[in-house]
Amino acid sequence: MGPAKAGHYEHVRLKPDTTAMSKPPDLVQGTLDLLLLKILALEPLHGWAISQRLKQVSGDELQVSDGSLYPALHKLELAGWITAEWKTSELGRRAKFYSLTRAGRRYLDQETAHWERLTSAISRVLALKEI
Repeated sequence: MGPAKAGHYEHVRLKPDTTAMSKPPDLVQGTLDLLLLKILALEPLHGWAISQRLKQVSGDELQVSDGSLYPALHKLELAGWITAEWKTSELGRRAKFYSLTRAGRRYLDQETAHWERLTSAISRVLALKEI
């Protein structure tokens, strides 16, 4: 994942806030990798199921487009962090199922620790009392 470059974002979106007038923000680059690896740490899934699980566990707050999901999965596969295997889905269709590798587990653990440090630091800044 590594540090994000200023101005670069992935297409994981927060669900629109109906009380706000602005469009929903994109999440920081690299976040999608972390989320996908975490979801696949639970069990092997095919692409559509990964997208649905992300929506489900985020309380419908996070959504990923197919145009971002599949390239991200391909990138993770090329990096050796996940593997893909064609199987029959629960609906009887052939689908590519993705699984986390040992290297992917190590990377997930490392990036989770990095994310926790980052969000903790941001939280401390946001908790500052205004004058």
